[in-house]
Amino acid sequence: MSRSRPPAVWFAEEPPRRPRLSRERIVRAAVALLDAEGVAGLSMRRLAARLDAGVMSLYEYVGGKEDVLDLAVDEVVAGIELPGTDDLPWREALTRQLVRSRRVMRRHPWLPALMATRPLLGPHSLARSEFFYATLARAGLEGPRLTAAVGALTYYVQGYAAMENLWRHRMRDSGEEAELRRQAQEFIAQHAGRYPTLTRHARLDDDDFDGQFALGLETVLDGIEAQLAGRGTAP
Repeated sequence: MSRSRPPAVWFAEEPPRRPRLSRERIVRAAVALLDAEGVAGLSMRRLAARLDAGVMSLYEYVGGKEDVLDLAVDEVVAGIELPGTDDLPWREALTRQLVRSRRVMRRHPWLPALMATRPLLGPHSLARSEFFYATLARAGLEGPRLTAAVGALTYYVQGYAAMENLWRHRMRDSGEEAELRRQAQEFIAQHAGRYPTLTRHARLDDDDFDGQFALGLETVLDGIEAQLAGRGTAP
C-alpha cells in the first residue's frame, strides 16, 4: 500500500518558540545548506548539525525534509520583489517580475526544479501567483487561456534558469566554453548538407544568456498579446 504524503506544512501551526530553535531559524539554515550542497546535500541530520541541535528537536517545528523544502522555497521566493504599483502596462510589469525571478533562481540554483515539482502554497509563492493571474486578467485573459499564459511564462523562466544554472556549473572556464562553442559551430558548418537550416541560422557561439532570455521572453509575450488581439482586448 502506498503511503500518502502528510498534510502540507502550511496547514499546521508553528509550535511556540524555544530560545535556541524556531521554524524561521531552521529555514534560514536550510537555505544556506541548499545553496552550498543542493537538494541532495540536505538531510535532517546535516541540518541539525548546522544548527548545533539534536535531530529530533527539529521535528517539533517541521514534519520532515519535505516540509523543510517547502518552507525553503517560499523563503527564497520572497526575494522576488513584487511591483509596488498596478500602473505599469501588463507586458512591462510581467517582464520586470520575470527578470527578477530569473535573478533569484540564479542565486539559488536548486530553486527552479523545486518550484516546478512542488505545490507552491506558501504565502510568498501565492502572492506572486496572484500577481501573475491578476496582471493577465486585467489585460483581458480569462479561463483556460489565462491559466495557459501563466504556465507558459512560469515554465519559460524556470526552464531557462535551470538550463542556465546547469550550463554555468558545467562550464566554469570561459576559455573552455568558448572553445566548445567554436567546435560545435564548426561541426555544424562541416555538415551543412545534412543541417542546412542550422548552418544558416544557429548561433552556437552565442553566450549572451541575458540577451537570449530577453528575446525568448519577448517571443512568449508576443504570443500572449496576439491572443489578446484576436479577442479584441489588446491594449
